[in-house]
Amino acid sequence: MPYASDLVAGEWPEATEWQGHVLRPAVRVEDLWIRYRTTSEASTTLKEALTSRRGRVKSARYVEALRGVSFDVPAGAVYGVIGHNGAGKSTLFRTIAGILAPSEGRVTVNGRVTPLLSLGVGFNRELTGRENVLLGGLATGLQPDEIMAHYDEVVAFADLGPALDYPMRTYSSGMYARLGFAVASHLDPDIMLIDEALSAGDGRFKKRCMDKLVELCGRDCTVMVISHGLGLIKYLAERCVWLDDGQVRMEGLGSDVVDAYLNSDDMREDDVAAMEDF
Repeated sequence: MPYASDLVAGEWPEATEWQGHVLRPAVRVEDLWIRYRTTSEASTTLKEALTSRRGRVKSARYVEALRGVSFDVPAGAVYGVIGHNGAGKSTLFRTIAGILAPSEGRVTVNGRVTPLLSLGVGFNRELTGRENVLLGGLATGLQPDEIMAHYDEVVAFADLGPALDYPMRTYSSGMYARLGFAVASHLDPDIMLIDEALSAGDGRFKKRCMDKLVELCGRDCTVMVISHGLGLIKYLAERCVWLDDGQVRMEGLGSDVVDAYLNSDDMREDDVAAMEDF
């Protein structure tokens, strides 16, 4: 099965119209396919699996995590990505971040991508929080002097107190979330990707994060967010894409897509948790 990589930065064929304004999209995804090979072990009987390696048979198969996905993300907007677990949302973000290469198709980004894909990504658990502020900034491509220009803002937003001088292996998931979001949102991101990374934060911190996202968009930062908390998506996202089994099931205004998702046959009518923020 052929694999082709086509991740391009800053090459735009044309602009698009958004809310009466002509804008060049911050992210363009064109006919994106992601395929990967996986193996599994099967045993002829339980007894053989427990007593002998001869009972283990390895089989290989190809998984299509994304199948022909296409959409544009307007510059300076909040863009939501929703769908059930396994729909391909995280695979999409890892491709936009440059972690995965497209199997087919094309992803074009116009600006520096700052990913906040999961708790602790880009951090060293053995280093202190203070040291990881610098490490996280370097991981996004910033120079040390650029990081230090925003250092005090990052520390103040994270609000970790003396824990900032402790190794991050001692941090709770909520503390990881605080520092991760503080670093990602205060170091001048052009395009910020958030993949459920704030679900561990408390209510007060979530409110501060939402306020910060609104502020970033006012500075022309583009924010893409994955969340099962559809209340957040409906509140913040101008546009949204609904992924289902690796394909685009619907793309459009955030409120319209969320309503369609909630009213779909595969959503439980009593799933009130779906409307929780983050």
